[in-house]
Amino acid sequence: MEGFDKLIEYMPNLMEGAVVTVTVAFASLAIALVLGLGAAMMKLSKSRASRSVATTYTTVIRGVPDLVLMLLIFFGGQIQVNNIGAYFEWDYIDVDAFTAGVLTIGFIFGAYMGETFRGAILSVPVGLLEAGYAYGMSKWQVFYRILVPQMMRHALPGLGNNWLVLMKTTALVSIIGLHDIVLKAGQAGGSTRLPFIFYLFVAFAFLVFTTVSIWLLNWLNRRYSVGVRRA
Repeated sequence: MEGFDKLIEYMPNLMEGAVVTVTVAFASLAIALVLGLGAAMMKLSKSRASRSVATTYTTVIRGVPDLVLMLLIFFGGQIQVNNIGAYFEWDYIDVDAFTAGVLTIGFIFGAYMGETFRGAILSVPVGLLEAGYAYGMSKWQVFYRILVPQMMRHALPGLGNNWLVLMKTTALVSIIGLHDIVLKAGQAGGSTRLPFIFYLFVAFAFLVFTTVSIWLLNWLNRRYSVGVRRA
């Protein structure tokens, strides 16, 4: 079968693209988790300025399409940074596609993670935190010994959904020229005139990524639910 033979021929190239896709996904997830936790803490802060900054961040990001933000940061952002740099006589700053893609996706999903973390933090009984302080724990000890374990049980479903959407959103990096699995498949499909075969493989690859992710998320959910009575 000609299509299958061509797929096998281009498989090493596609695997390289798959590695790039997974790398972008995990790097973006790390940024999103940090930004999300920070946004959640700012939204729950007593400072009006912190709440305003976090609310503006989540509102703007959730209201602008992901593709527009990707193009804005990669093209428009790079131009603006270098325009400012020219004024201060800085060297030319070249933002590569990988960095732009990771920062954009991480920045986008930080807003969604922030709402997830905020809801999870509010679900933790205040009495547990007060008990930690009563035992003489510092704020940091209460945070990582009490708040985080309790919060994660409530946050995992939302975090899992965000992760699955983030994984699929990585396909956008092909628009800015990053050689991920989507761009590699497009190039192979164009040269062989068999785009259906190669894009079908991409769909299957993402299905494998998400299926493995769901299995791991279910394991984490069981791990954080140990000792919790279910109705």
